[in-house]
Amino acid sequence: MKKRYLIGIAVFLLAAALGYWTKSRMADSHRTALSGGESSPTVAAVEPPAIGASSTEPAPPAAQLSGDEQNTIGVYRTVSAAVVNVKTQAVEWNFFYGAIPSQGSGSGFVIDRQGHILTNYHVIANADEIQVTLADRSSFRARVIGADRTTDIAVLKIDPGRKTLPTVQLGDSDRLRVGQKVLAIGNPFGFEGTLTTGIISALGRTLEVDRGVILDEAIQTDAAINQGNSGGPLLDSAGRVIGITSVIFSPTGGSVGIGFAIPVNTVKLILNDLLREGRVRRPYLGISGYPIDPTLAGALRLPVEKGILVAEVVPNSGAEEAGIRGGDRYVVVGRVRLLVGGDIIVALNGQAIESQLDITRTLNRKRPGDTVELKLYRGPRQMSVTARLKERPR
Repeated sequence: MKKRYLIGIAVFLLAAALGYWTKSRMADSHRTALSGGESSPTVAAVEPPAIGASSTEPAPPAAQLSGDEQNTIGVYRTVSAAVVNVKTQAVEWNFFYGAIPSQGSGSGFVIDRQGHILTNYHVIANADEIQVTLADRSSFRARVIGADRTTDIAVLKIDPGRKTLPTVQLGDSDRLRVGQKVLAIGNPFGFEGTLTTGIISALGRTLEVDRGVILDEAIQTDAAINQGNSGGPLLDSAGRVIGITSVIFSPTGGSVGIGFAIPVNTVKLILNDLLREGRVRRPYLGISGYPIDPTLAGALRLPVEKGILVAEVVPNSGAEEAGIRGGDRYVVVGRVRLLVGGDIIVALNGQAIESQLDITRTLNRKRPGDTVELKLYRGPRQMSVTARLKERPR
């Protein structure tokens, strides 16, 4: 009996000692975790959120973001408020003269406090009504101040009243480099304020976007651009507008990483005309002719294998006043009848000329009244002339 009594006391004392030791270890572990020392992983019990409650998980602190991420976030915060959604309405007529309403949408951006907005011409072409929605969801009727189909640029105007409008800063597209980071903000498929990023894939691209409309010196980018992005800004890493997103190349209609933007310096060149006159005053030289290749040069025994053979000179044009001569006789080369005998233009302002497009590119950077230097051949004799550009007739 006495033996069982002693065993009971021993068990009791052992249990008490084990309990004290366990409690002490738990306290030590708790202190170690709070002080940041090494400890075993612990799992904290978390109450599940109520059904329908939104997540309150904080965004990662700036210190946890890369420098590039912080730059992207900063540019978006700075510029996105100035990017707008442009919606258009028009009425088309079917074969039976029934009215068919149509709608379209694109993007744009505010360039001054007075409410002027840049976008693409094709976004607002043929629109009967234009509605602009700002980033803060306020909406305004807009009117077209100026439009230019050739460069696919249009200027809209809203009346902001007492509202202070956020604006963008225009950059310099002549300083761009292939490989530099770019950002695009727009409203693809109606998803407003969408940001995409990429790089400049190429510069100086030339492509025909519509009949008679050539996008020249275009910026090519792999930043995702889709329907509805048209007219939005393409930005550099400082948040400056370097281009207006315009077209994409896509066999499917969606972005495949080949998008094009109009250089902002092209916009600057014609912006004052659009604001003041609603149209662009363009210069022209006043010639028409044929591009020369080795085959044509051999057939006509020309002194050069590249250039423009002048066929006709427009009366009272800068070319006529500069003494440039057109053709004086017709010949048949292959199955083509050509007017030959005129001057051959081989350079314009020091740039080699191989096609009419080369002339157009140079003239697009000029204004009526400017002068250009032409290097040409008259027969075997090389010469230079200066021509004063006149405004292209409407």
